[in-house]
Amino acid sequence: MNSRSIVWAVVLAALIALPFVYRDPYHLHILVLILIWSFAYTSWSIMGRFGLVSLGHGGFMGVGAYVTALLWNHLGVTPWIGIPLSMACAGLLAVIVAYPCFRFRITGHYFVLVTLALSGIVLQVITATRDYTGGSLGYTPNRTKGSQLLALQFDDKITWYLIALFVWVVGLLIWRWVDRSMSRYAMEAISDDEDAAAAAGVNVTYEKLKITLISALMTALAGALYCQYQMFISPDTVSGIAVSLQMVFAVIVGGVYVSLGPTVGAVITILLAEILRISFGTKAVGWDNLVYGVLLVLFIIFLPKGILGSLIDRFKTQPEKKPATHEQEITAAAKR
Repeated sequence: MNSRSIVWAVVLAALIALPFVYRDPYHLHILVLILIWSFAYTSWSIMGRFGLVSLGHGGFMGVGAYVTALLWNHLGVTPWIGIPLSMACAGLLAVIVAYPCFRFRITGHYFVLVTLALSGIVLQVITATRDYTGGSLGYTPNRTKGSQLLALQFDDKITWYLIALFVWVVGLLIWRWVDRSMSRYAMEAISDDEDAAAAAGVNVTYEKLKITLISALMTALAGALYCQYQMFISPDTVSGIAVSLQMVFAVIVGGVYVSLGPTVGAVITILLAEILRISFGTKAVGWDNLVYGVLLVLFIIFLPKGILGSLIDRFKTQPEKKPATHEQEITAAAKR
């Protein structure tokens, strides 16, 4: 076991032990939100790092949250089955939208506009079907009268913290798997030049669709977990362009090319929203989106690799101090 693995093992052990040592409910609540959103942001970065800029992930997250809650409320389907079904719905939606784009070479800002439309359509469907989804007023999953485990409803913050921690680790492992797979090299070649990649034997449509599908499934899972944890969802919190832009902001701020970059972005976004809420209350409604926009522009201009990516680059480019030669030592001695 190398030193890096030992560090990760120690950090993970400390994170597992944390809720048993420090039990403050509010701080555990913030940590659960950070972990869930970190997983969602990581799912976006899996696409974003290869130049597939999507503004439709708010739609995937909304599908994951609402399908799980609707199946539970109206059909009594346990979230253990509802969550995989919601992920399948989000995956099918991703394929329906992304396949024609990749097949007919709709790339760049045109692809961004298509995903933006997807996010808006999901938001409008949720709002329009208010008889079932509650519309803009939000939706609350029914409280269980039986097993909490079967309903995936826990009052204990520690349980939810451990669930969120597990999912966050799974997200990092998926990111690492993609980073070390042949798909990474195929996607890097595609992002540089699709025609050259296709000429080299890369199945462009398949590789792009595979990355998009993985990202959509992860995002839907994040939405379902957020719904089960908060026990309340609304179109503004789990779907729409605002959620998609929040993902873009967090990943760019943290570092889109680093596995822990989305986590750093989640810490910043969640803490910023909480600070504004506590400091200004209802007067600061919507301010977080304004701050996100301003900071996004600044980071794109001055720190395009994000906070964590820029720090790693700085440490990597530190010049190594070379030992002085015999002639340099003699010169330095003569000067003294």
